[in-house]
Amino acid sequence: MKKFSWRGLAILIFILGTAFFLAPLAFDGLPGWWATQKLNLGLDLKGGMQIILEVDTAQIPANQVAGAVDNNIEIIRNRIDQFGVAEPIIQKMGEKRIVIQLPGVKDLEAAEGLVKKTAMLEFKLVASPEEAERVLTSIDQSIKMNVSRFPALAELAKKDKALVDSLKLEVDSLDTTAGIFRSLIGRGEINYEIPQSNVRLMNDLMADSSFVNIIPAGYQLAFQKLDLQDANADRPFYVLKSAQEMTGVDISRAKVDFGSSSSTDPRTANKPYVSLEMTREGTRRFERVTSDNVGKRLAIVMDGIVYSAPHINERIPGGRAQITGSFTTSEASELAILLNSKNLEAPIIPISTSIIGATLGSDSIKSGTKAAIIGLVAVMLFMLIYYKLAGLFTDIILVFNIGFILAMLTLFKATLTLPGIAGIILTIGMAVDNNVLIFERIREELDAGKNPRSAVDAGFKRAVITVWDSNLTTLIAAAVLYQFGSGPIRGFAVTLAIGIIGSMFGAIVFLRSMMESFMLGANKKTMSI
Repeated sequence: MKKFSWRGLAILIFILGTAFFLAPLAFDGLPGWWATQKLNLGLDLKGGMQIILEVDTAQIPANQVAGAVDNNIEIIRNRIDQFGVAEPIIQKMGEKRIVIQLPGVKDLEAAEGLVKKTAMLEFKLVASPEEAERVLTSIDQSIKMNVSRFPALAELAKKDKALVDSLKLEVDSLDTTAGIFRSLIGRGEINYEIPQSNVRLMNDLMADSSFVNIIPAGYQLAFQKLDLQDANADRPFYVLKSAQEMTGVDISRAKVDFGSSSSTDPRTANKPYVSLEMTREGTRRFERVTSDNVGKRLAIVMDGIVYSAPHINERIPGGRAQITGSFTTSEASELAILLNSKNLEAPIIPISTSIIGATLGSDSIKSGTKAAIIGLVAVMLFMLIYYKLAGLFTDIILVFNIGFILAMLTLFKATLTLPGIAGIILTIGMAVDNNVLIFERIREELDAGKNPRSAVDAGFKRAVITVWDSNLTTLIAAAVLYQFGSGPIRGFAVTLAIGIIGSMFGAIVFLRSMMESFMLGANKKTMSI
């Protein structure tokens, strides 16, 4: 009975594992669970998005600037990680700037919005119909007293004939007409609705600081989230009480759920929504708010936009709630990510957003691949000519080692970048060093008069110690580069480390097994080395 070989099992796992993770790169039409194992390419190879931000530190003490920038980086990193971008590069540039590189991002607007949003979540009561009408009347009275303070209202009304017609106003008598603001707003079933033709004007008004100042104290105006599936529909509009009943601090966890198709609730039936779980303190506050305001509506407001405003039918214990609305799955996921991350500690100012096209990546891949092939062929020819059959075994192992690097990058969902390709090219040169050490030791033993089997045993025994020492020091250097480097430097360190591990396994385990199987026989007096 043949003795069980751990070495053979290790080689089999090495070959099958490499082939398994390389298959999606070479073949199409694989099963879904297999085909998803794809090698991620970096921004320089695949294209994507680069955003440069500057942290506004005007209101922060000088000794806290560095901490605020670092904290913003961590918050942005957490958001991007949850967004699902493979190996993003997020790093500090100078004292106050942040560089973000997102390789392979397709939804550019969503990614940009996710990075820049402050994600201020608030729970506010919707004003009663009587209160809302009083607020609107008060605003109209203030406008009537001096309409010239609101150029957005006067100028846009004069320029937009459709708007003038819809308001049935005489342009010349605009500043003496009562009820201008109220006439912009229609009545919905459960809230106000701004006709689509008036939304632009309302947005301009609400961005005008003079207009904000005439809103009665204790109240605020807010649009409902835009329905992307029907962007031309009338826009729901709310008069809210400005007091915060709860904030995002009271949320412990947010996640995306999908309503059952058999649900009787039209807000969630077969639709994505966001489930909230409160903190211990948040649970107490939520129970108090719902208990004290039965019959009223509680608006869930994100960055000044109402996402939903459900009725409070009864006291709600347990600290659980839902944010429903006209969500797509990606919108619900984005909202959950924002809720699960902290608010930015200091405001950020967008400096630039650039899109890196795939053409540059294609050229880079071709150049890198060409360099790798030239280096590989040169090394393989040298080994074959100088070490003969032993050199051929080295060449075979070298090809497997390159495949092993790509397979491990796929397995760990790492990203291949141009510096990573440089690491692979360097590995090609370094991989044969281990074999050269072993071959030269074997030659010395053969010159001393030993037979091939004894020479191989002694050569491996003496050379392996040197192989371990030399590769261990390089691994330490790669670990330091990964720990203290960022972006491209980390990519280089990862490919270098994987290549070193693969080349050590190839030299110590794979090479010896091949030599014993094909070069050593019971009565062999010579060997091709």
